[in-house]
Amino acid sequence: MDDVLTGDLLYVMAFGVLGLVFALGPIVLARLLAARKTRNYANKTGQFIECGMEPIGDAWIRYSAVYYLYALVFVAFAVDVLYLVPVALVYNRIKEFVVRDFVELLIFVGILSLVIVYAWAKGVFEWKRKPTNS
Repeated sequence: MDDVLTGDLLYVMAFGVLGLVFALGPIVLARLLAARKTRNYANKTGQFIECGMEPIGDAWIRYSAVYYLYALVFVAFAVDVLYLVPVALVYNRIKEFVVRDFVELLIFVGILSLVIVYAWAKGVFEWKRKPTNS
């Protein structure tokens, strides 16, 4: 076999082994660090638990769809900020001002602004609470 081919095969095998280690490593580590005792000794195996405290009331709460719309708008703008940060860093380093790039940036921010206006017109930002029948 060629020495170059052997070296390439070793790199591919090492990449595959490291991929398996990164994939299976957290599973094995969690298994090793997991608590050994269960809640069987307290006869509370059927009870749901969170943060080590006994729950109060029912866990099944219905959320309004408006909550999810808020979350989607937040995620959309958080992702868009991820695109704007590198652009701001590049503009900080480049001394010559390129008008085309600035216009593209304004179009991008303008589309984001239109999304806010559209969501506002549709009433996404109005949180109407339904009266609870308790």
